Amino acid sequence: MSDGTITAYMAKHPKLASGFLTTFLIFSQIGIVAAGDGTIGGP
Repeated sequence: MSDGTITAYMAKHPKLASGFLTTFLIFSQIGIVAAGDGTIGGP
């Protein structure tokens, strides 16, 4: 990375950015299920 920022790197590689977002969303849902509640409350 020439300018050293993660934001600039993600701007140059949008597919990688969407992959990180998808992975983050999956892991956040796994955490809720692993907590043992089993239900996800709405707003």
